[in-house]
Amino acid sequence: MNYEITLANFKDTYKELEPLYRQHYSEMIERLRADGVDSYSPYNPRLDEYVRAGDGGWLLTFVLRLDGVAVGYSNVYLTSDMHNQDLIAQEDTIFVLKEHRNGVGKKMVKLILEELRSRGVKRVLVSAMTDLRVAKLWRRMGFKDVATQMIYKF
Repeated sequence: MNYEITLANFKDTYKELEPLYRQHYSEMIERLRADGVDSYSPYNPRLDEYVRAGDGGWLLTFVLRLDGVAVGYSNVYLTSDMHNQDLIAQEDTIFVLKEHRNGVGKKMVKLILEELRSRGVKRVLVSAMTDLRVAKLWRRMGFKDVATQMIYKF
């Protein structure tokens, strides 16, 4: 299998990735509902903000393709830490279609980390939302548990 991971601009890839964005959101909602969290609204992204962030250089979009067909992606925000001005990265999404979850996601994360390091990023924050088992992989890659994320439903 010939997987390729590229860095692209959000607006240049949205049409191609839109089915994957919907699939990812659907899987996340399904997982959260199973845990009793059913307060998420239907998929309706703020595309203007994603485009603005991509054009501004503070949203990086990585695309995973197999033989030219998108099978995964990641969106990562760059920002300055409000407390010390360190350049940090916050994962917005990391997603690989189920039939391609065979280790290529780990390769994608490694490439993303290399890119972030080359840009001077000091810390990367990630959240396992869609599949909690991915946290195990991240721990093996050197990520540390530093917080607990919680949701309050209205």
